[in-house]
Amino acid sequence: MSKTACPLDCYDACQIDYVDGKIKPSKDHRTQGFLCSHLNHYEKQQFIQKPSFMGKEITIEEALAKLIEILKSTDNSSVLHYRGSGNFALMQAVTDHFFASFGANLTEGTLCDGAGEAGIINGRGSNKNMSMDEIKKSDVVIFWGRNPHTTSSHLLPSLKEKTIIVIDPIKTQIAKSADVHIQIKPHGDLYLAMLLTRFAHINDMCDEAFLEEFASEFEEYYELTQGIRIKATLEEINVTLGEIGTILELVHHKKVAIVCGVGIQKYADGAEVMQAIDAFGVALGLFNKEGCGVAYLGASQANIVSPFMTKAPRVSKVNCDFSAFETVFVQGANPLAQMPNTQRVQTSMAKVKNLIYFGLDENETSKVAHLVIPAKSFLYKNDIRTSYSHNALHLMPQQKKSNIGISEYALSAFLCQVFGISLQSEAAYLEHFQSFAEKINDTEYEIKREAIPYKDGFDTDDGEFIFLEEFEKVNLGGEELHLLTPKSPKSLNSQFQREQYLYIHSNLGYKEDTPLRVSSSEGSVILKVRYNNDLREDCVLIYSGTAGVNFLSSSKHSLEGKSAIYQQNRVTLKEEL
Repeated sequence: MSKTACPLDCYDACQIDYVDGKIKPSKDHRTQGFLCSHLNHYEKQQFIQKPSFMGKEITIEEALAKLIEILKSTDNSSVLHYRGSGNFALMQAVTDHFFASFGANLTEGTLCDGAGEAGIINGRGSNKNMSMDEIKKSDVVIFWGRNPHTTSSHLLPSLKEKTIIVIDPIKTQIAKSADVHIQIKPHGDLYLAMLLTRFAHINDMCDEAFLEEFASEFEEYYELTQGIRIKATLEEINVTLGEIGTILELVHHKKVAIVCGVGIQKYADGAEVMQAIDAFGVALGLFNKEGCGVAYLGASQANIVSPFMTKAPRVSKVNCDFSAFETVFVQGANPLAQMPNTQRVQTSMAKVKNLIYFGLDENETSKVAHLVIPAKSFLYKNDIRTSYSHNALHLMPQQKKSNIGISEYALSAFLCQVFGISLQSEAAYLEHFQSFAEKINDTEYEIKREAIPYKDGFDTDDGEFIFLEEFEKVNLGGEELHLLTPKSPKSLNSQFQREQYLYIHSNLGYKEDTPLRVSSSEGSVILKVRYNNDLREDCVLIYSGTAGVNFLSSSKHSLEGKSAIYQQNRVTLKEEL
């Protein structure tokens, strides 16, 4: 038996036992003896087997020669390296070192969590996450726009005998068994967070000692919350005073974890939403205490210094213009499906002279690429990984050999040698990453971070939390439907078993399997109907990764964090005759 870790871009970062050529779950305290459905069926996936150029199969040697030919014939400043997180491990970024040193352009911004992280940093000064190890110590867990059965399944065994509160427009599986479920109107989260803070103050539930020491401008923020009209706002977001009272009663004098998902911040004002939820946690004094805090996506590489040079010209990952570059090298990403405003991306990418795809999976982008180079899966190479949700660092040693594809390090080493760029050995980089952690056992290390973040105050200039001073008012009314784009239990973005349907409440009146044209201000897509009466009637659900969903999304950024705002657009439905 040998140990490794899951490479997928997910909260849990599971440890794996590789036994007799098969993936098995580790029994360590985080993985708890079970794996998600994606990893359980990982080796059944049909990965790209051979390189190709202009649709014709070639050898890996020919593919590398063609790559060198393309790079030598392109002005360095006209090359774009677009790297995703299809594989989340740390050695994936070694290609950044080559392309930055080569003089190419890299990307910045995020398709996932950037607005929420910006809001956290605005308030706390840094993004230090409440780890899943601390959540296990909580008395009350508030899942705010987070569906742990899909995105954080290894938290589930730890929820027994805890009070569970769910705030979500969808009656998720966790919501059905929760003590309280607030089926809030989408994009109403900022108002609810501010009202919870306001009523906590009115009812003398705030931690005054904590506020005095670490959030002395709370009174000014309380005055901002008073600008919200209570009755009209509660009606608008579909929350009652009784529900607010119940939440406050359940959290009073308890160890509380507020566990947030990315859906709450898929809007232009996503940073403000997250900062307001953080402010509610601050009002209750949830920071610097065991079993308390606000969890989101932590900075997975916090307290780790990357050895890979990333200083380079950068363009937006959300709305970059591919046509501005002669050569585009796409790694571990599928921008033709996952970037917002697919119609714009298609038009832009079609003008690229040399489109190169380097990855595992056949997808929309690989199918139109001129040169396709298969990567090696995590079982066939050495790597190392961190996590969004805990402080473990897992080694990922090669489990077996394969002649298919090439690893990120091997490709970078080849390119660096050709172009005269210095590169250390793979072992040196792996050792560098390990140096930021303490060894727990042969395959697991604990990164040197505080177990309880912000123990001595926040990472702002004066150590105090910074509250919102103003916020953008949001219009939640209108006849158009709210678009929700959560993670699917069957897929991970455009990997694995992708969804094909549009989900609506049966009361909207359309028959199942009816093709509907879903339209937004950006574009439209035709999908067949499936009923989901766990939805609000004013919502349309299309899972992330569904082919065509991003014809509906805007290519604009969030106001802060340069993040995609997939749920900003409202949609209409029309039956296709």
